[in-house]
Amino acid sequence: MPINAARYRNASYRLSVHQRRQLPEDTGFEVAFAGRSNAGKSSAINCLCNQTGLAKTSRTPGRTQQIVVFDLDPQRRLMDLPGYGYAKVPADLQRHWQNLLDWYLRQRRALQGIVLVMDARHPLKPFDLQLLSWSNTALMPTHVLLTKSDKLNRQEQINALRTVQAALPDLVPNVEVTVQLFSASKKVGVAELEERLDSWYQWTLPLDSDVAEDHSEI
Repeated sequence: MPINAARYRNASYRLSVHQRRQLPEDTGFEVAFAGRSNAGKSSAINCLCNQTGLAKTSRTPGRTQQIVVFDLDPQRRLMDLPGYGYAKVPADLQRHWQNLLDWYLRQRRALQGIVLVMDARHPLKPFDLQLLSWSNTALMPTHVLLTKSDKLNRQEQINALRTVQAALPDLVPNVEVTVQLFSASKKVGVAELEERLDSWYQWTLPLDSDVAEDHSEI
């Protein structure tokens, strides 16, 4: 297993945030996962971290109703943002989520990038476009994860990828946005996702402890 990949396997739940004052201190490195409620966001996080129950999955969309914070190490966090789309929650709670997320995405200094999760069969829905618009304004690096790609045949996968790639220059002209195919059930695209996250977390080189551990095995 690559050294960097093992670090995601160490992810642990820290807390769930309902109010901005509950957020961890605004230091270090954070990457936020966002997406519509049925896009497969929790499954993608579980696949990345190789932990079946880390991020809660449910047949009922909208289970993630707060910002869920996972620690990777003392300076690095993965943030699971509330999903949108089919969540059956009161309108006032929806507004609260929107206000909290708008503040978080615009003001959080530790935020290094956003993984925008889209169902490969139904990409570029209104919430996806809204988040891409914000990324463009804020110059926030964004990586589009086209999940559930195993539900498509190879030609359909290629078409979905090309459709999103072709749309991005007009939707997000001010910042580079990357896109890939992903399948949590088939574990397809994990290494590519890790490579993108490594750059945001500044995990491009092994830590001294990892090197020392490798030497001890020689």
